[in-house]
Formats: sequence, C-alpha cells, structure tokens
Amino acid sequence: MCGRATLLSNHRIVEKRFNASYIDQPFENVNISAGNKVPVITCEHPNHIQNFTLGFTPSWAHKQTYIINARAEGSNNLDNDPHYIGPQEIHQKPMFRKAIKSQRCLVIVDAFIEGSKYEKLNKPFLVYPTGKSQPFALAGIYDTWENPLTGKIHHTVAIVTTAANRLMQRIGHHRSPLALTKIQEEEWLNTDLPKSKLNQIMKPFDPKYFNAYPISKKIKSPDATGITLLKPIGQSVYKEHGRTFYDQVKYEEDNIYSIKAERLVEGDQFVLF
Repeated sequence: MCGRATLLSNHRIVEKRFNASYIDQPFENVNISAGNKVPVITCEHPNHIQNFTLGFTPSWAHKQTYIINARAEGSNNLDNDPHYIGPQEIHQKPMFRKAIKSQRCLVIVDAFIEGSKYEKLNKPFLVYPTGKSQPFALAGIYDTWENPLTGKIHHTVAIVTTAANRLMQRIGHHRSPLALTKIQEEEWLNTDLPKSKLNQIMKPFDPKYFNAYPISKKIKSPDATGITLLKPIGQSVYKEHGRTFYDQVKYEEDNIYSIKAERLVEGDQFVLF
C-alpha cells in the first residue's frame, strides 16, 4: 500500500523536474491522504500538471469509491512474495483493466508514508529519496467519474503497488508503491508500450537511492499538518550520510523565512528613506 504522501517542493522545482507546467493551482501538503488532491501528469497531457483526487473511481461506478492503491498482481501473489514472477493480473481486473491500458499517469510526491503490516500508521515511516531532495513519480492510473446526482466531474487516481522491496521489508510492510526511474516515467506514459515491457516495470522498485525513518503517529490523522510531522523520532533504516528529509525541508523553510524577512526590512528601509 501507500498510506500517505508528502509534497512540499516549490512548483517551479516540480515543473523543471518533470518538464511540464501546472494548469491547476500548485499546492503543498505534508499529509496527502485519500480524498485529497495530488498532482499528476497523464498520458493524455504529458506537458501538463493537474490536480486529481487520490482515490480511484471507475467511470462506470454508481458511487465514489476512493480506491487509493491498485495491486499490479491483482488477485495473484496473495502471499506478497517479493520474488513473484507470475502474471500481472491488473490487466484483467474489471476495476483497472481500462486504466492500466490507456489511462496511466505519474503521481508527483517528495516522499510517501507507510507503516508496518499490522501496526500500520500507528508506527509510520517516512520513505524518501536520498541525496538532494527532489520530487519523484509514483506509477498511477486514473479515470473520470461523474456524480449521477450532481453531475459534478471528478478526476481520480490510484497508485500502483507491488510486493515489498528490501526497504519496505525493513519497515515491516508487505507492499510498496511503484516508484519510477526517469526512464520508466516516459515508458509509463507511453500507451503504445508493449504489455511485456509494462509488466517488467511493475516490479518492486530498487531501494538503492531511498531511505526511511520513523515519524510521529500523529500523521495518522488526515487533518494533521505541519512539517514537524516529518521530524525523525528514531534512527533511519540505513545510515544517513547527509541531511535527512526533514533537515532539508527545515533548512529550505528557514531560508525562505530569512529571505522574506530581509526583503521586508529592505522594503521598510526603502519607505523610510
């Protein structure tokens, strides 16, 4: 699964990283949960960043379903074997078979939040790319649903999951969102990609450039907010050789406040003189 996600990167950084432009209002959210908006890039509009609702609802549904995750293996691999090499049954699932074929998207995040299999978000970990913090993409599928009572259109998205990689196993979780490399991002958006190649992508992602650390269970509340939610409360899974994700975010926030303060002082001085 992918319990929660975080996006704090400035919209200019996001646009530069994905070579795309926002057509919806950019936003920041420490605690993205089901029902919240999340930025996506769709195969239909690869140069645009749009805000979709996290929680997939197929176009034919009678009511909104808020399905946040889609298993790549479908009903197969119920033991969640990380070495599973069987068929990816998502292609046959009525809920997802149309979307996985022609409605794939990138879900843009800075980090995601997951807990152990049994304690879930009572024991959450923040999972993030190491090195200089930069947004990355999770593999998503989307659909458009019209509320039959109100006529309101909802653009909805689910995150594709696989069996756990080594990092997620260390956390104690049995599933993992599908994090994409830059090459895989282009392939994921290519609806002409052969099914065999698509299936190769839907494998546990390489955790080599990722790390994780425990955070407060306050994140469990969908209403909880503030970057202190991302502060480590224990040791990282792997030894950290640079700043943690929280250190980077805090450093950037402090710099922004410092710049704003300097501009305010300069502005006051300009008015006075």
